[in-house]
Amino acid sequence: MPRADAIERRVRQRLAELEAAGLRRRLRPPAGIDLSSNDYLCLANHPLLKARMAAAVEREGCGATASRLLRGEREAFATVERRFATFKRTESALFFGSGYAANIAALTTFLEEGDVVFSDELNHASLIDGLRLSRARRVIFPHCDIQALSRLLVAEREPGEKFLVTESLFSMDGDAAPLRDYAALCRETRTALIVDEAHAIGIYGERGSGLIEESGIDEEVFLSINTAGKALGVGGAFVAGPAWAIDYLVQRARTLIFSTAPPPAMAAALDASMEVMVNEPWRRAQLLKRAGLLRDLLTEGGAPMLSGGSPIIPVMIGDNRRATAVAAALQEAGFDVRAIRPPTVAPGTARLRISVNVNLDEATLRRFAEALISTLAEIKACSAESS
Repeated sequence: MPRADAIERRVRQRLAELEAAGLRRRLRPPAGIDLSSNDYLCLANHPLLKARMAAAVEREGCGATASRLLRGEREAFATVERRFATFKRTESALFFGSGYAANIAALTTFLEEGDVVFSDELNHASLIDGLRLSRARRVIFPHCDIQALSRLLVAEREPGEKFLVTESLFSMDGDAAPLRDYAALCRETRTALIVDEAHAIGIYGERGSGLIEESGIDEEVFLSINTAGKALGVGGAFVAGPAWAIDYLVQRARTLIFSTAPPPAMAAALDASMEVMVNEPWRRAQLLKRAGLLRDLLTEGGAPMLSGGSPIIPVMIGDNRRATAVAAALQEAGFDVRAIRPPTVAPGTARLRISVNVNLDEATLRRFAEALISTLAEIKACSAESS
């Protein structure tokens, strides 16, 4: 098979290039104290969620067996969608198998040829891919730059619909979009606002429904995409918005129509997650308190961090190999921290993405801060000697 040989040679060359640049990835299961997952509220192992999921597997089986428009629909999906829409203060919601699928669905369904979409330069890959797959003209604006965005929106004169797409809490920098300013600008320029709440849902707002709630702009947002595999502890994602928009997604969203439905047990576990959000609000408060403590400790130790107040704490390293070396040293010390490198982040901005969760107590955070600061100093000294 000469063609297969040629492909193999090309792939091996690409892998060698990744290795040389310090960018080759290897799959590694969890080991040590969790400082890298997105299970912010530690609901993935909550006894109520596990019990509801297990009971649903016994009742419904392991898989949905077909797409939701065929035999894959279950009452559990409709139940959790109604509950989530109430939680999010929208008319309706639709459940997808992943946040990626939900973003692709929302953007390819509503953005049409002749439209223009304004997208933050640091938006997640799933948003970028959804915009590329849509037929709308794309305008990328500098990260969270309201002045630049305002100039672009005001200057736009084409007759199509205008959309603004942003994350509410950015997954790699840990900072929040200026949602109130965006909502006001969208109102003035007749622009539809679409917000990805993947890393904010479950954490922010009086009820924990996200930064849209905390910003007080519930009525100003066209659609929100809400991943359920992070703070909510399970998987899948909800698109929430007006009933007519959700109905249109059912008719046109390819990632819904042409995908086998998620396991019904996921919906049952998410329904339990909604209960925990109501009954255990202390988790949100404790999470933000723990994140604040770790930021303070790292600031005191001179760690090079990006500013912000979220449970996502980026410690900037820069060099790819140095970032992996710091992560490896911390893993040896019993802390599960991972290096984030291009293309996930821009070249030259490799970092540790530290993710705080509610189960990390003060003593553990202090030990980790000491280990991180010490490791950074050691790596810096070694680099100075080698140069």
